[in-house]
Amino acid sequence: MSKQINMTKEPNQFALLKERRFLPFFLTQTLGALNDNVFKNALVIMIGFQSVSAFGMNNKLLVTAAAIVFILPFLLFSATSGQIAEKFEKSRSIRFVKIAEIFIMALATLGLYLNNFELLIGVLFLMGTQSTIFGPIKYGLLPQHLEEDELVGGNGLIESSTFLAILIGTIVGGALGELGDSALWLSGTLLIFSILGYWISRSIPHTPAVAPTLKINWNLYSETITNLRFLGTNKVVFLAVLGISWFWFYGAVFLAQIISYTQYTLAGTGSVAILVLATFSIGIAIGSILCEKLSGGRIEIGLVPIGAIGLSVFAIDLYFANTSSGLQATYNWVEFLNISGSLHVLIDFICIGIFGGIFTVPLYALLQQRSEKEFLSRIIASNNIMNALFMVVSGLFAMILLAFDFSIPEIFLVTGIINIFVAIYVFSKAPEFITRFITWCLINTLYRMRQLNLSSIPKKDGCVLVCNHVSFVDALIIGGYCKRNVRFVMDHRIFKMPIVGGFFKIIGAIPIAPAHEDAEMKDRAFDQIAEALEQGEVVCIFPEGKLTANGELGEFKQGIEKIIARTPVPVVPMALKGLWGSWFSRSGGEAMKGLPKRFYSKIELVVGDLIPAENVTSEYLQEQVLILKCA
Repeated sequence: MSKQINMTKEPNQFALLKERRFLPFFLTQTLGALNDNVFKNALVIMIGFQSVSAFGMNNKLLVTAAAIVFILPFLLFSATSGQIAEKFEKSRSIRFVKIAEIFIMALATLGLYLNNFELLIGVLFLMGTQSTIFGPIKYGLLPQHLEEDELVGGNGLIESSTFLAILIGTIVGGALGELGDSALWLSGTLLIFSILGYWISRSIPHTPAVAPTLKINWNLYSETITNLRFLGTNKVVFLAVLGISWFWFYGAVFLAQIISYTQYTLAGTGSVAILVLATFSIGIAIGSILCEKLSGGRIEIGLVPIGAIGLSVFAIDLYFANTSSGLQATYNWVEFLNISGSLHVLIDFICIGIFGGIFTVPLYALLQQRSEKEFLSRIIASNNIMNALFMVVSGLFAMILLAFDFSIPEIFLVTGIINIFVAIYVFSKAPEFITRFITWCLINTLYRMRQLNLSSIPKKDGCVLVCNHVSFVDALIIGGYCKRNVRFVMDHRIFKMPIVGGFFKIIGAIPIAPAHEDAEMKDRAFDQIAEALEQGEVVCIFPEGKLTANGELGEFKQGIEKIIARTPVPVVPMALKGLWGSWFSRSGGEAMKGLPKRFYSKIELVVGDLIPAENVTSEYLQEQVLILKCA
């Protein structure tokens, strides 16, 4: 018995920071993001506060041009970068990228020494190119070194470090850009970060190429179109990319308007802008790290609707927190904190960040999980193309609203409202997001869950789960904790129940009826089960055929034997414990009558060892489930 059941180890994302398979890569990418933002923000400060002209443009046009120049490589070279990431060993590719970064920073040093802004704008383009190449390698490498239950935590750390690097880079870059001898300090900082990044990158473990025989298509246009078309072949992956790109649109709107919002709505100086940016960035870091705790280490896409709700609620609330416009910068950050309503604004910004992290991290993990491994880097490249497009469109969106005399708070309000419609579109196209959301809410409010031996469930190929049937939420709990999508076989009468029936239709449950009630439906159910198993899906049945009326395990029907005889696949026995006596069980007679009396009660899902098809009988399965139930 002790050999059969083992406690599922709770993942801890911070433990990854002690491991060579993650730490060197984490530090390398963090230093790269920091270098990008230090240089980019220092350059913008120097252009903005000096009478600079380059390429025939004045300083105001150059600030806008700088933002476009950095994004442009993502549009041009992402498709090629995805191919490079898949064809070559990744740790070696990262070292080449970091060596290139040292040379680029040397060019930046030369440009700063000569005070040549044409050269510095060119350096910015090269840095964007370097980031474009690094992106697909970065997100393609994670699934090769992390287990599936570590992806959420790993992505959370990467996402939080990226936004903290944006914050620190903005502060450091802005401070260096304002120094009288900025060229010396900025050059030294950039070179030190780039050399340190290369040195650390040498410790990244060997990461084999996933498509070493791939023939690279160097035609930027045709490969970009091919990647975007390929992206559309997997609906869930496409919607994940759409969600991530929308967040970059949303985030770009807020980041681009923070300076103006600070000055004209909050009457704050530059220190207030840094304070607002800090709350936003720290919020994203907190939300990204929280994802693992909220999801229990699983790729829990049920968190995505929670993130979407928060993004709209707090963007709309931000409008009502302060609707002023046309003020003059007066207060520093200390004076601002003493003004009535300032805390309200900062809470909104930090909450927008938190829910932004909760929104994006599961989507990145889902992208890595559901993409075909040999195409993952190209999918990431397509994601980068979409992100860049959405960021460009976000700039046009803000410019149009400003041209129609919208205030900055009104732009935030409109963005929050549009977010509602984007969320409705995405979730209507992939109901799995909503079903997982409902499941997450249920099992994290009414119950405390403990899982044993979930690793017995195969990571791929078809199998059947068999479980005792205690309550009306058994399927939700099993589906919520299994790391694969599960097709449930359920009594046809459940599908006629209000709300519950519609929910099970959405998640693709298979209705079944006894032969004496509807023989045609029964045959159709067995056909659907066979088809699902042949396609490598997981099917769950409750062999008792009905809810227990006394909490004891009933006799297993022989339908499971018919299923396995037709499609020989392994069977995984499991047992639910602690649900008898809950509002959803029949312990008090009829289920779901009156008000729930138990909250946050302890339940268990105990999973047994995989049983080969040739050993499956209804009697043997009943015996195994009973052992698990009584363990």
